[in-house]
Amino acid sequence: FCRMKDKLKATYHVDRLNRQIWMSAMKNVFLLYCFLELRLLLEQKLKMLVVFQVMNLLHSMGPDTVVITSSDLPSPLGDQYLVALGSQKRDGTMVTQQIRMDIPRVDAVFVGTGDLFAAMLLAWTHLHPNNLKMACEKTVSVLCHVIKRTITYAKEVASPNRRPSPAQLELRMVQSKADIEDPAIVVNAVVL
Repeated sequence: FCRMKDKLKATYHVDRLNRQIWMSAMKNVFLLYCFLELRLLLEQKLKMLVVFQVMNLLHSMGPDTVVITSSDLPSPLGDQYLVALGSQKRDGTMVTQQIRMDIPRVDAVFVGTGDLFAAMLLAWTHLHPNNLKMACEKTVSVLCHVIKRTITYAKEVASPNRRPSPAQLELRMVQSKADIEDPAIVVNAVVL
């Protein structure tokens, strides 16, 4: 009988713990559900607010410059554009320059564009330390030039009526040296 009583107590505690975990999980699911409902109602404004709150949180952790290169925010120019956002602290304060860029989508998959973006952003923010707008415009413009050159080459060497292969879509970096060093601005940033 003692063993049975101990088993019942243990079962009761496990059930109670499971109920607490379940209730906690349900609260989180409810909060998530409420957030999703709210997001549907206030989609763009809420997303922008949350994104900039996250960027400010990242600033508080140390980085002076935060750039989000891919977001699911809707572009005012339509669904053929990706939205990139940037924020830069000035002079070690929390006063920031915040920008948005609407970047044309490309119907292809490339390897190395993230690395190229990071390298260009590092270089251009070094050359324009207090002008995030200019640094991002040059960074994104470099990518646009390299991708355009890559697509042009890939279409020339691909068989007619066939999509280019991954090897044909390898970024044309060497051929884009002049654009990397001094890009013509093809995408403008908007200061928010």
